[in-house]
Amino acid sequence: MNPIATSRRVKRRLRPAEALTVGFSLLLLILSVYHRHHIPAAWHLVFIYGSLVLFQYLLVSLSVLNRFLSLTRDIIFPVMAVLVIFDSLELIVHAVNPVDLDYLLIRLDYQLLGVHPTVWLQAFTTPLLSDILQVGYSTYYFLAIGLGVYVRLKGDDEAFSKTVFFILLCFYLSYVGYLLVPALGPRYAMDHLHEGPLVGFLAAEPIQRFLNLMEGIKRDAFPSGHTAIALTVLYLAHRFAKRLFMVFLPCVILLVVSTVYCRYHYVVDVIAGVFLAVAVVIAGEVYYKFFVRSDRGVPPQRDIRGHFA
Repeated sequence: MNPIATSRRVKRRLRPAEALTVGFSLLLLILSVYHRHHIPAAWHLVFIYGSLVLFQYLLVSLSVLNRFLSLTRDIIFPVMAVLVIFDSLELIVHAVNPVDLDYLLIRLDYQLLGVHPTVWLQAFTTPLLSDILQVGYSTYYFLAIGLGVYVRLKGDDEAFSKTVFFILLCFYLSYVGYLLVPALGPRYAMDHLHEGPLVGFLAAEPIQRFLNLMEGIKRDAFPSGHTAIALTVLYLAHRFAKRLFMVFLPCVILLVVSTVYCRYHYVVDVIAGVFLAVAVVIAGEVYYKFFVRSDRGVPPQRDIRGHFA
């Protein structure tokens, strides 16, 4: 058997992360068709989700031709798929679930803590702290990409495949949460209880305005995707990029604190984000231990203690 031909056939198969993108895009496509009478841009969404599926399959077939297509398949397209799907949620969330559930999340926070956290935190706000935490919040947009690029440059294909799969699984499950529990977050739903906007020396206000402009209103409070993605990336960095782990750790701590301080999330959102990260890690490890090995024709092996290797 020709090893080069065999290698190319393997490369032309959908990877686990790519199958996630195809499956989630098809799910959203079906939801768009089903709710088409309530979505003014339903067929526009169908075109977007169908195009993601088509481009994914094209990249799988063509990525062996040159390095740019391989890079597009590995890094560029997964990032673009996440961004495109996230941006589309503004059009589909309320069609699937038309009632914002901020009132429920606010009540849960109060029952859990006895205070409204973002209102209580106003006693501790300072311009310097607001700047630091707003910058910390913004590191979310670089952590996943930075880890993916680093692991790919190391040349460990299995580590890279796992990294992309875990991160995309976390993104897509958080999007399912937005569909099931639409909520604006305290910066909108509780604005009347806050004494005023967070004020920083240099960074807080410009970053807030920029993020509000770029993200729009997505009803993406529950669960906290920022928390879930950051913790998932931290786990993956600990496994595959020890040098990055110590760099990422303070960023992730600041990021998690900032989600509530900067009024983007309720505390219950953050708790849900922690549970989501744990679920992603467990599900991802189980998937790779059993299904991926089985797909390669390698059954899971038990060690002398009866554990799977």
